[in-house]
Amino acid sequence: MSAMFELGAGCGLFAAAFASATLLPGGSELWLAVLMQQQPEQLWYWWSLATLGNTLGSLTTFGLGVWLSGRWGAARFDKRGQQRALAWLRRYGPWSLLLAWLPVVGDGLCLLAGWLRCGWPSACVLIALGKGVRYLLVAGIVSLI
Repeated sequence: MSAMFELGAGCGLFAAAFASATLLPGGSELWLAVLMQQQPEQLWYWWSLATLGNTLGSLTTFGLGVWLSGRWGAARFDKRGQQRALAWLRRYGPWSLLLAWLPVVGDGLCLLAGWLRCGWPSACVLIALGKGVRYLLVAGIVSLI
């Protein structure tokens, strides 16, 4: 495949991964699976773009939580997923961010971790680790198909 394809596909994968880690919907796993089927030799390229995009999306949500922390009280987090995420964060602390890849709850974890002012460096590492492992699992499943 051409370099232009790789660039365009990489930008699409990064954008999908970023969007799916924010409060927007996205389908980065499907993007990754398709690209891996087309270019399995580029596994680490596709994996790194998906992991980076998804991590930066979650850190954007984390930053939004930091910004909201001075404007919202805990009563504003009244949805079931938000309450579950808040309970996890209060019980397990930043380690909960290893689960930031989970649908619905993951976005809430990142938002509330920022709102609770969890440490930025540990949030970066834990979010990236969880997201990276998730994309490795997707890549492993795709390679078996």
